[in-house]
Amino acid sequence: MKRAIDRLGLLQIDSVNVLTRAHYLPLFSRLGNYDSQHLDSIAWGRKSRRGLFEFWAHEASLLPLSSQPLWRWRMDRAASNDGDGKGKLHLFRREKKKYIDEIRREVTDRGALAASELANAGPGRGAWWGWSDGKLALEWLFFAGELTTATRRGTFERVYDLTERVLPASIQAMPTPGIDEAQRELMRMSARALGVATETDLRDYFRLGVADTKARLAELLEAGDLLQVEVEGWQKPGYLDPAARQPRKMEARALLAPFDPLIWERDRTLRIFDFFYRLEIYTPVEKRVHGYYVLPFLLGDALVARVDLKADRANGTLLVQAAHLEDGADARKVAGPLREELRLMADWLGLENLSLPRAGTLGRAMRGK
Repeated sequence: MKRAIDRLGLLQIDSVNVLTRAHYLPLFSRLGNYDSQHLDSIAWGRKSRRGLFEFWAHEASLLPLSSQPLWRWRMDRAASNDGDGKGKLHLFRREKKKYIDEIRREVTDRGALAASELANAGPGRGAWWGWSDGKLALEWLFFAGELTTATRRGTFERVYDLTERVLPASIQAMPTPGIDEAQRELMRMSARALGVATETDLRDYFRLGVADTKARLAELLEAGDLLQVEVEGWQKPGYLDPAARQPRKMEARALLAPFDPLIWERDRTLRIFDFFYRLEIYTPVEKRVHGYYVLPFLLGDALVARVDLKADRANGTLLVQAAHLEDGADARKVAGPLREELRLMADWLGLENLSLPRAGTLGRAMRGK
């Protein structure tokens, strides 16, 4: 597990739980039936067992604890209201500095707290990011590195505490690299994770700024830490880790989550796999093409199908609500491996039954009809 997380550099967190939470899925895609409780323990368990921490990287993410010093520059920029992105938090900081100081004192005095436990959180402003002032204050302190996630409770509610009370002393004692070197290392990590990437791909992985990315890319090329290459069909140059090796044969088989680093940048997914992918959660039902929570299926070196999945926990069933075969793919060759991967996922999720779709060429092939 540690090797997989270190190679990826992060696991994106998302609130949607129709199948399982997003941060669990990339490891299933790579490791199969692993123990997700072990991931919980290194993310939110005892201080002595911590191996991960939360921060805003690509989006809200779990990151290897050893990389925490690489993010201090972003925390410092946030603390000085000079950060990129999160404009809502920067505005809140300018307008509510005294209130934020009050929230900081409350956490210091009372210990780990969720936004719902604050003495003066204020009313929420509705669903989907309609945060209360208390939540905004906690999130600003989190972004500035003063607080971090102590644990998660109930419906995945974040509980905040002072960073020095959560992270191991050995991590806090690690030296802070300069901004330039931290950004170069983040780009090296991006290149290792992506294999081959454009400048935009490298920038998007950890959401670095445009100017920062251009400057660091030039430095990495000059030092020989990245190689510029031409990729057939790409309009822009590609960049490669010098240690990258092309495998003789690809035997991959994996269901990929919408927030998996392999496919989260949709233009890159189209460029590499000729696979147009859009998450349709926010698309009105009548306009959805493939379904609510759709996972592409990787077989060999191609994305050959996509399935709309839902965990029916009450009935112990993994529902395959739809299965779509990609143009040019052979249903007879895809059906067996896909059915096996779905059965593996059901077992991993603790679901006894697997419900396959009756409609469509691929659905019928999986059912042996």
